[in-house]
Amino acid sequence: MRAFTVHEGLVAPMDRANVDTDAIIPKQFLKSIKRSGFGPNLFDEWRYLDHGEPGMDNGRRPANPDFVLNQPRYRGASILLTRDNFGCGSSREHAPWALEDYGFRALIGTSFADIFFNNCFKNGLLPIRLPAAEVQDLFDQTAATPGYRLKVDLEARVVVRPDGRALAFEVDPFRRECLLNGWDDIGLTLRHADQIRDFEARRRIEQPWLFA
Repeated sequence: MRAFTVHEGLVAPMDRANVDTDAIIPKQFLKSIKRSGFGPNLFDEWRYLDHGEPGMDNGRRPANPDFVLNQPRYRGASILLTRDNFGCGSSREHAPWALEDYGFRALIGTSFADIFFNNCFKNGLLPIRLPAAEVQDLFDQTAATPGYRLKVDLEARVVVRPDGRALAFEVDPFRRECLLNGWDDIGLTLRHADQIRDFEARRRIEQPWLFA
């Protein structure tokens, strides 16, 4: 998992409440359990004018010109502004995989569905909850300012606007430490690899019948 310390990037606004995980990555793309390759089908049903299926050449599909991520001013965005209850619906971990694979590093909104919120942290994506008034102000500024960028500082726990104003956010200390160091669940376990090997070696000596 990629570590997250400080990230500055272009902002894109997803101005819809209750965006569920089937909208983020539709069910037909869940056949793979690899963490990569889902970015081209992020928001597939909104992003393209035809019905998408695995294996299609997305470069040849008709894009929806009205969808926010297809608009030239938001191409290359790595910070997504969201509305209430983003990531609701099924608990598919493919949703943060698709967002991260597309290029997003942080999400900023008023609220996120619980399971989606947890899955983001496990996959290197930082979901940030801010008060409704601050989120609305960011939506307004993004709409009014082409090329609007924000700086997200996880170490300092602030989102810094172009005018220098810092918006403080809360984050669980353990999740923060894991993101800062790039530790997913496997990475946390591998920190104790020497102790695990020592335990296995002792067990072979003390309980050899288990390995017969």
